[in-house]
Amino acid sequence: MAYTLGEAAKRVGKSKATISKAIKNGKISAIKGENGAFQIEAVELHRVYSAVSDKQEEAVQGEQGLTQEKSNELIELRVKLQAAQEQIEDLKEDRDFLRKQTTNLLSYSGENKARKGFLARLFGSQ
Repeated sequence: MAYTLGEAAKRVGKSKATISKAIKNGKISAIKGENGAFQIEAVELHRVYSAVSDKQEEAVQGEQGLTQEKSNELIELRVKLQAAQEQIEDLKEDRDFLRKQTTNLLSYSGENKARKGFLARLFGSQ
């Protein structure tokens, strides 16, 4: 009986990446089918890894479901983080623009005061 990569991983309670790495390193021999999927003989798989019991398999599947939930939550948090970072960048640009405008206005009003002569400033005429 031959397993696919996913089936083999479930049978021994390992990840598909672990089984794939074992094939690549030569620990397990497998045949690559026409569609590109590996076919792993049960005897070959169990020569390296022991089979998991039904209870262990249920626990692994439960962990994978939990892992999927955590993965979805992580993706959602990354999207929110990216949106927050974009908002921060927009606010920084606005702040820099307003600082520049304020500096320009202050220097403009300072120029007007400097243009008044001594007597105009002394007697308050405009």
